[in-house]
Amino acid sequence: MKVNAVKLADLYMYLNADIKKIEEELEQSVLSEHPALKSASLDLLQAGGKRIRPVFVLLGAKYGNYDIDRVKHIAVSLELIHMASLVHDDVIDNAELRRGSQTIKAKWDNRVAMYTGDYIFAKAVEKTTFFNDGNINTILSHAMIQMCLGEIEQIRDQYNWEQNMRIYLRRIRRKTALLIAVSCQLGAISAGASKQEQIRLYQYGYNVGMSYQIIDDILDFTGTEKQLGKPAGGDLRQGNVTLPALYAMDRDPSLKRDIVQLIEDEASSSQDITPIIEAIKQSGGIEYSKELSRKYLNKAYSALDSLPDIKATKSLREVATYIGGRKH
Repeated sequence: MKVNAVKLADLYMYLNADIKKIEEELEQSVLSEHPALKSASLDLLQAGGKRIRPVFVLLGAKYGNYDIDRVKHIAVSLELIHMASLVHDDVIDNAELRRGSQTIKAKWDNRVAMYTGDYIFAKAVEKTTFFNDGNINTILSHAMIQMCLGEIEQIRDQYNWEQNMRIYLRRIRRKTALLIAVSCQLGAISAGASKQEQIRLYQYGYNVGMSYQIIDDILDFTGTEKQLGKPAGGDLRQGNVTLPALYAMDRDPSLKRDIVQLIEDEASSSQDITPIIEAIKQSGGIEYSKELSRKYLNKAYSALDSLPDIKATKSLREVATYIGGRKH
């Protein structure tokens, strides 16, 4: 498959009718009697997104008794959790733009943004009350707890230039990989798929999620502002040390000193960090990060090998291949 010749949505076009139902359900879910909450929530929803977590839920459900009117509640809940985390992220990172549009904190303020995020989290939990299954709530609650821990770790490790690979991998596991893993797993559970299929789908989602975040961290250095919807190198400027920079600083102490001096300079927000970005590219950090991403993708492929040979398995494999080949 020529990865760059297709769009992600092309890989699961046969789910379009069900994805449309999820979009409608999402809009109903974030409606509020309070004007500010309603407007802020709808702004976030209408900003779009790949809706990759709901897609993983739907594909996971294909291994059981697929019923969109049942599985949509899980799909909406997972997307709401993701959306809420983005709102909180933007407050923490003091971000003005997301996907090229103003963030809620930029358009409103930090207080409205935090309460909007909290409101959406609460709506996500409310959606799962459709299921009389304590296991679903336990899995979802654990994922939300881990996401919050990942957020706290990111705050704690901002401008921590001494962190290591273990800290980085634990952070992206909590912030990204677990939610994708449980999207696949809960889709399967909601449709009554076998325990073995639930486990394999979780393993697939976890490894795809790790690869997905590593690729995102690479693109922060290699993408353009138009592609990213924000300036390149934004993570580093905010003191978030991702894998390419971590590798580069470990290999070149002088580059590490340059990065620390530039980023911690009070005037750094107006300085051009292009030379730093180029140095990180030249360090081998991009290649190292791509290789680690490929290792996680190979684990994801392996998890699919023992699943039934159905259309959903083919889609999951193609989605993983797409993620591994993203250019922007």
